[in-house]
Amino acid sequence: MDCEDPNSTPSRPATPGTPGAPFFGRFTAAGSNTTPKKSLLNKACKCFTVETGPNEEGSLPAVTCTITMPPPPIPLAKKVVAEFIGTFILIFTGTATAIVNQKTQGSETLIGLATSSGLAVMIIILSTGHISGAHLNPSITIAFAALKHFPWAQVPVYVGAQVLASLCASLILKGVFHPIMGGGVTVPSGAYGPAFALEFIISFNLMFVVTAVATDTRAVGELAGIAVGATVMLNILIAGETSGASMNPVRTLGPAIAASNFKAIWIYLTAPILGALCGAGVYSAVKLTDDEDNSLKQTSAVPSFRR
Repeated sequence: MDCEDPNSTPSRPATPGTPGAPFFGRFTAAGSNTTPKKSLLNKACKCFTVETGPNEEGSLPAVTCTITMPPPPIPLAKKVVAEFIGTFILIFTGTATAIVNQKTQGSETLIGLATSSGLAVMIIILSTGHISGAHLNPSITIAFAALKHFPWAQVPVYVGAQVLASLCASLILKGVFHPIMGGGVTVPSGAYGPAFALEFIISFNLMFVVTAVATDTRAVGELAGIAVGATVMLNILIAGETSGASMNPVRTLGPAIAASNFKAIWIYLTAPILGALCGAGVYSAVKLTDDEDNSLKQTSAVPSFRR
């Protein structure tokens, strides 16, 4: 018997960056209609009954309880180190692929650039998401903090780690691939207006998906890495030729400093943040409430992708 107090279940699940919270949320069976009853025992207590023996006829069943303590919070230092390493891998991979593509006269192609960045995001989320939340992007960190999914006090530390990781990766690439040429800098290929619009839209798409898989227990959180990586790939295929498909201020900032190319950098420092804030806000607005979710569970005729 599970004797957890239902009132102790938060309406909003733990999210990336929250001390001690994993990237993937907790999930419940979609077809379950039962509501746990209140117990006089402690909320963190798991109780189960033990059947009586043949010589104990008429006696009450014995009750054994075990107390499950919440996991200890992850130290901020470990989260920052994981965030630095994850961002370093992402910037190094995406920028190096762009540099190689330029040096080999387009042999990587746009599909190769999209696949490289998408795979990098996927493996980083799967490997470090449970430690730092794998934001990898100041836009995501700021959007989570704006919606109270992440403490504002940790935002400067996270953003600082992301910027430092981008600079380190870009300067290492400058030394390895000499001359660095374009340096993998994301710059508009035409007018600034379409580039700004595309950066805003693809950042909106990315943050909408990230908010869904990282903050909503009803989403398929086990596939978060695949979902976010695939979104990055699609966004690059859409906007790569026009704006470079940055979606991330530090994806542009580090290579721009290394290559001394600051063309239209304001686009990549503003559009991704605005798009991420809108994407997170829109998903929070359309997310099902607990009452709506319970009513859907009770209506078996409604088709659903959830099992």
